[in-house]
Amino acid sequence: MSFQAYLDAIEDKTGLTPRELVEQAKQRGYDDASVKAGVILEWLQADYGLGRGHGMALVHVIKKGPQIDAKHVGSTGAHRDESDTLWLDGKATKPA
Repeated sequence: MSFQAYLDAIEDKTGLTPRELVEQAKQRGYDDASVKAGVILEWLQADYGLGRGHGMALVHVIKKGPQIDAKHVGSTGAHRDESDTLWLDGKATKPA
């Protein structure tokens, strides 16, 4: 599953865009370098019922922003994506 597909599925499950969840994480201070992924995963599980795979995709965006490694773009690997920049503003507004 691509990183973007994970984020789209998170939106389906939570009703929130990835950007809205990132903003919530920032308000909680989870974007701080000292905050471990496990803390964020616990929050996402408790509040939104997200599992580890979906949670880790969001952890990446919270900690590193929407840029992903170019090795995933156009590859045939499990986390292949069409772009090296993830769309965070919701599926309805995603450019075609």
